Amino acid sequence: MSPEVGELDEAAVEEAMGDDPDEMLAMLADLTGATDPVLRELARRLAGRLFLDVARRGPTRPRGTGKLRTQRYRPDVGDLDVDASLDAIVTARASASAVDPDDLRVTAWAKPGTAICLLVDRSGSMGGKPLATNAVAASAVAWRAPDDYSVLTFGKDVVAAKSQDVAKSNEGVVDSVLALRGFGTTDVAGALMAARDQLSRSTAGRKVAVLLSDCRSTVDGDAIAAAGGLDELVIIAPESDSEEAEALAAAVGARITTVSGPSDAAEALTRVLD
Repeated sequence: MSPEVGELDEAAVEEAMGDDPDEMLAMLADLTGATDPVLRELARRLAGRLFLDVARRGPTRPRGTGKLRTQRYRPDVGDLDVDASLDAIVTARASASAVDPDDLRVTAWAKPGTAICLLVDRSGSMGGKPLATNAVAASAVAWRAPDDYSVLTFGKDVVAAKSQDVAKSNEGVVDSVLALRGFGTTDVAGALMAARDQLSRSTAGRKVAVLLSDCRSTVDGDAIAAAGGLDELVIIAPESDSEEAEALAAAVGARITTVSGPSDAAEALTRVLD
């Protein structure tokens, strides 16, 4: 994949994606932490594109009657809202630079409001497939609820890769997740309480916390009580390590599914949300 120092063969990456996408996504996730800064930057750029592409392949099922509304720009959704995008267009033209897509707006059909808070477990070993799975899940959440979502990473402490009420590009969110390296203890109760705080900032009719974890808490805390403070909790657990997640789901009445690897993350999200 890297024939010379500071190089990344994108054609080889594309070929490997066809042969074994989970292994390739895992390798690419690890390359984003490479020692060589040039290779690291190339891997981050390619990862941002590939992880978002994999996430978009997961089906979504709109719920209820939609309404036309102005939304942040996405290349295959709606028509450009020239009035809402005019300042960005004029500023770019004045500086003879390209328009930043994050400053553009489109008019498109939107389903009734759903707010999502994704909780990513960063404790223990974090690299390869687990890291890639987290990144694809974050991409899928960003694709599903582009205007109302947050991504929190948790171990001993909870850190926001994206807050509910702060705009951030999808690529920036993926990059933040890929920068994770696992360590420390696991505070599931603290993560669930942080999700409640994030979702309280939303005015959406449906508010969902998505817990991507084996749910094995290693610090004091009542995860069942914390889950009771949420409108809706769904859990996505590793396919090979789901016993404690299943126990928590049964105790609080949460929907649960397992995920086999990065290429299954978007579909796993669909299974628990729809």
